[in-house]
Amino acid sequence: MQQIVNFILRNKTFLLFAFLLFIAVTLTIQSHSYHKSRFISSANFLSGGIYDVSNNISAYFGLREQNLLLQEENNRLRSALFNAEILSDSTTIDSLHFAKNYKFTEALVIRNNYAFTNNVLLINKGKKDSVKQDLGVVSSKGIVGIIENTNKNYATVISVLNTTNRISAQLKKTNHFGSLHWNAKSPKFIQLTEIPKIAPVVKGDTIITSGRSTIFPKGILIGTVSSFKLDVAENYYEIEIALFNDMTNVEHVYVIENKDKVAIETLLETTDE
Repeated sequence: MQQIVNFILRNKTFLLFAFLLFIAVTLTIQSHSYHKSRFISSANFLSGGIYDVSNNISAYFGLREQNLLLQEENNRLRSALFNAEILSDSTTIDSLHFAKNYKFTEALVIRNNYAFTNNVLLINKGKKDSVKQDLGVVSSKGIVGIIENTNKNYATVISVLNTTNRISAQLKKTNHFGSLHWNAKSPKFIQLTEIPKIAPVVKGDTIITSGRSTIFPKGILIGTVSSFKLDVAENYYEIEIALFNDMTNVEHVYVIENKDKVAIETLLETTDE
């Protein structure tokens, strides 16, 4: 307390001047509309700048939450897109009542292998999220793999970069389809075989899922034709596909469930018998 008193006594002249100056400025601002408006404008500019900086800081730390919200929104839009395509031949589509054949569940890849011959990913969704064996997994850029095993909270995914994986794929511009597999040489390329030589294959053609299984809907992006040649018997093409997905950098994915999967497979089994 004594130090405060000593400080006031030492600077009493300056403090008196500052106090009188404050009173004079206040009276000037209050008695002149121009000065008052300029002061309010300056105060608003200063407070606005502070709020802007504060908002930018808050937005930065809220990016993770916003990313999750965007992922959920993308999930809803993707689900609506594929479900709407099913009824695209109809005269009209009721967006509230169309048949919802496909369910999309967003997930995060928490472990990713791509350097082995039989690569497997791990995602943070499991049985409690209705994730089960033989469901397709995609990202915003294309196919990722197929669910292999699940427990309550997690699931493993057989990557497209797995030599045991076989996926039905086709040329986007035609209905010629074949079998997609990986030769374990590069994570950037995958191979498509059994495309008949009468198919009009051209370098740069887009390859998509064929929809001839209950795992992936038709139209999921895979990649583009990098090169192609006829097999030994010269009946089918062997096509090198450059993947749209960078399988060395996959994080946000979607698990696809075909709600008619059981009904379709039961019918096929009955027919085969």
